[in-house]
Amino acid sequence: METMQDLYDSRLKRVNDAVQLKEPDRVPIVPVVQAFPIYYAKKWTIKDIMEDYRRGVEVWDIFYDHYKPDIGGTPFSFYPVDYLEYSGITWFKWPGKHISEPDMMYQFIEGEYMKEDEYTEAIKDITRFMMQKWIPRSFSNLSGLAKVDFRNSMWFGHMGTFAAFSDPEVIKAFEAMVKTGKVLMEWFGYLGEYEAHMKEKFGIPPLHAGFAFAPFDMIGDSMRGTREILMDMYDHPKELLALIDVVTEFAIKDTIAGSRGKAVPYVWFWLHKGVDSFMSDEQFKTFYWPTLRRYITEVADAGLTPVVYVEGAYNTRLDYLTEVPPGKVIYNFEYTDMAAAKKVLGGHSCIMGNVPAVPLMYGKKQEIVDYCKWLIDTCAPGGGFIMDTATMVDNAKPENIDAMFETTLAYGRR
Repeated sequence: METMQDLYDSRLKRVNDAVQLKEPDRVPIVPVVQAFPIYYAKKWTIKDIMEDYRRGVEVWDIFYDHYKPDIGGTPFSFYPVDYLEYSGITWFKWPGKHISEPDMMYQFIEGEYMKEDEYTEAIKDITRFMMQKWIPRSFSNLSGLAKVDFRNSMWFGHMGTFAAFSDPEVIKAFEAMVKTGKVLMEWFGYLGEYEAHMKEKFGIPPLHAGFAFAPFDMIGDSMRGTREILMDMYDHPKELLALIDVVTEFAIKDTIAGSRGKAVPYVWFWLHKGVDSFMSDEQFKTFYWPTLRRYITEVADAGLTPVVYVEGAYNTRLDYLTEVPPGKVIYNFEYTDMAAAKKVLGGHSCIMGNVPAVPLMYGKKQEIVDYCKWLIDTCAPGGGFIMDTATMVDNAKPENIDAMFETTLAYGRR
């Protein structure tokens, strides 16, 4: 009789075989879900889970009692409300605070948290810029950090630094940081506990060891904003490239340090602004791809497995994706032509995806069966394919998720 450890090991081997471009005993299935377990369980709302994240155990257990993916996630997408409230986060809206519907997904509100004329400042000292500019603008309860400066603390300069700690706004910021930090550490512990629980109860390995973003996206998503960074490619190309280099240096080191030693080697890269429709080929190979390629390569060389979620369509970018170490990377596609992806990347990198969201929400079960069979016929021969949804799943018909699992488990065997 198979133990949970046996199931865990066989599932992990199945995924790793696909990464190494082998044909596993069956096509692995790794649907990346977000709110779907909450909607499926019908036990708590999104608001309920965010207000008491330990409710997520019961919800995700209901999901895993029915669905058995080869690797699976924790309720990591549902951030504790206390962390959001204590920090005063400015770029987030969530149910119970800004959204009246308790079961509606939270929203990211993009903003210009680094101004156009601040490139030089950020390039020269990114730590000081983050502390005195980005954090105070991004978290209203931490605005007092703008008054703290450690640069001239040598010798008796520390007196001026320490004196700032008496400022009421600085005190408020430090108190908020302590409260926020305690909530986050407790939440991190809970997520680790649930990973262990997944193994013991279901024999399912965790989805990730860490997260990463393209350096271009790190600046565009959270500092400049999409419109602004796309304009900066024309108006401030040298400054943008210099800041991308700064970001790349610490991002690679931090990602490797934070992901090593985990139960699984998978580091998920979430790509946003490098899609076909956002920038030209020349811009992609100048601003986006070089540092992302370096990031992926160094993470792979560190013994980790980059799982690169390619949001949107990369139909004109596929050849670039071969410029990383072979047999060490997973490319997870949303709208990219999977037949073309297999043609270019087959024998080089594992591909993953891309059961589309709209049919999962509104289509008939047979549509999903037919599409999954097409994916298996097209992408699985020769190895290096993992079945996945095109996007993180919120709303979907359970019978259509069932169809994806049933088809993969039956039709996806050697």
